[in-house]
Amino acid sequence: MKGRGCWETASVRSFCSSRCLNKFKKDDSGDDDDETASPADKSELHNTIKNLSLKLDDLSTCNDLIAKHGAALQRSLNELDGLRIPYESSEKLKAVNERATLFRITSNAMINACRDFLELAETHSRKWQRALQYEQEQRIHLEETIEQLAKQHNSLERAFRSGASGRAANPTKSFSEGSFLTSKGEDSEEDEDTEYFDAMEDSTSFITVITEAKEDRKAESGTTGPVDWTSSDNQVLDGASLVPKEPPKVKRRVRIPDKPNYSLNLWSIMKNCIGRELSKIPMPVNFNEPLSMLQRLTEDLEYHHLLDKAVHCTSSVEQMCLVAAFSVSSYSTTVHRIAKPFNPMLGETFELDRLDEMGLRSLCEQVSHHPPAAAHYVFSKNGWSLWQEITISSKFRGKYLSIMPLGAIHLEFQASGNHYVWRKSTSTVHNIIVGKLWIDQTGDIEIVNHKTKDRCQLKFLPYSYFSKEVARKVTGVVSDGQGKAQYVLSGSWDEQMECSKIVQSSPSSPSLDGKQKTVYQTLPAKLLWKKYPLPENAENMYYFSELALTLNEHEEGVAPTDSRLRPDQRLMEKGHWDEANTEKQRLEEKQRVSRRRRLEACSRGCSSEDEKEADTYMPLWFEKRLDPLTGEMACVYKGGYWEAKEKQEWHMCPNIF
Repeated sequence: MKGRGCWETASVRSFCSSRCLNKFKKDDSGDDDDETASPADKSELHNTIKNLSLKLDDLSTCNDLIAKHGAALQRSLNELDGLRIPYESSEKLKAVNERATLFRITSNAMINACRDFLELAETHSRKWQRALQYEQEQRIHLEETIEQLAKQHNSLERAFRSGASGRAANPTKSFSEGSFLTSKGEDSEEDEDTEYFDAMEDSTSFITVITEAKEDRKAESGTTGPVDWTSSDNQVLDGASLVPKEPPKVKRRVRIPDKPNYSLNLWSIMKNCIGRELSKIPMPVNFNEPLSMLQRLTEDLEYHHLLDKAVHCTSSVEQMCLVAAFSVSSYSTTVHRIAKPFNPMLGETFELDRLDEMGLRSLCEQVSHHPPAAAHYVFSKNGWSLWQEITISSKFRGKYLSIMPLGAIHLEFQASGNHYVWRKSTSTVHNIIVGKLWIDQTGDIEIVNHKTKDRCQLKFLPYSYFSKEVARKVTGVVSDGQGKAQYVLSGSWDEQMECSKIVQSSPSSPSLDGKQKTVYQTLPAKLLWKKYPLPENAENMYYFSELALTLNEHEEGVAPTDSRLRPDQRLMEKGHWDEANTEKQRLEEKQRVSRRRRLEACSRGCSSEDEKEADTYMPLWFEKRLDPLTGEMACVYKGGYWEAKEKQEWHMCPNIF
């Protein structure tokens, strides 16, 4: 009985150790794709190795116990075999002895296998620790090498430019330089090989010199004369940056659940997706924020008060300054927002009914899935309306991610009839593989007033390690219908924008390469727009602004296709990411099934699947029309949504969730 108890004890210990070994094998199976280790990950790894070492010691102890008690059992059986017992009992004892011998042979085989595994595990444990240390050192070395190469590249480029063009500086004059390039054609596309990381500042094409408002100047040939800076329109510009401080009529939420700390390596998913369209890459919600693209599009209205102020401008060029500030303000929420919004389901909608609070009503609808396109219409009771159809073209290029919004934005003021059209700039997410993710806005924006022919040319300067300019700088010039520059705009897309009235303009002395810059003498700058501060604890709430925090708040009476009712997005907001991933896969599969049914019902004469989908899917609240100003087909609001909401008649809405 004593031997049997020892065997049971050894078996239990061996079983417990085998559970550890299974865990050990699971940890070594390669399921964890994280290639970078934070300090917390390192500590956890060391604890795991320590625990495994202890379990291996337990296994060694079990090995010794099995050998010890197995030998004791064999001796006991041999002693029984030597006793004088009846023949029948002797036969039974012989059978027991044979079984014990077989068991001893099997146990010896298991002991030898355990010993081999133990030696192998101890050997490879040291190898794994050395490999881990080597990979960590290589990662640090790679980061340092990339940074050094970037510095050397910029140093060589700067030296080349200095040798080619020389320096044209005037040490007796204090001035600030702006940067401006003539915008590309509206139909031009970004070069797929364009690099934005660590880009050098472009050659500046104008210089601004601040003068005093009371200086008396005479008009000169080719110059603009003094301009009154105290008109009623300028009073509108003075108050444009003021934040409206009206008590909210509806209590909105001011926080959402904190973002869970789930680690997931982006490169482990993206390494096989280089060159593919981002919208066609299956992504877990770990890379998302709990808002859809329709809601992100609605966030552009956060600084709607700039347009409310612009309604009261009698001068179209001063109204243009406010419109330009509004177009720049839409990027202010992106500076920390590196997470990807949810791709809307085809037919998904999002409404923002804030007539009492913001004086506007906004409606978005996803009108195409491949390529993803959203139509947007905004009506303001203060005298303006805005509409757009935005198609997102995005490419993952290994080191960075380019996001190119395609489509025109229209803004019309009812009283004056001024109709403005512009397009968005390119967004670039850097350091996809190595380093901290950061986002930059680059490119040119041209805003055109198609009634007065006023124009505003904005340039978003790419970030550079060695630039003397402020980060995220934006510069621009507002010209009237005759092409005469009236205002200089400057600021940054994540903080504020200012405008300065031009009182004189003249060409500068030519540089060594023969190029000339325009010198604008301006009055002191006036603040047009300043970013609202982020809410408290924003870093744990996806860096959402006050408006963004309210966009996914549950509201009664919305359409059954509204983004607020999307289950995977709601689960993610609550912190249930595993359930959200499961739900996201279900919704995507449901959408694929619906698309296959539409394609099967479509005639076979279509040339491609995209054309088939375009022919078979009809948006519910928008319709395709020819844009007379751009010459492009675009979805415009055809009406009926707010009437359906008032009657709560949603029978025509598709079942997408």
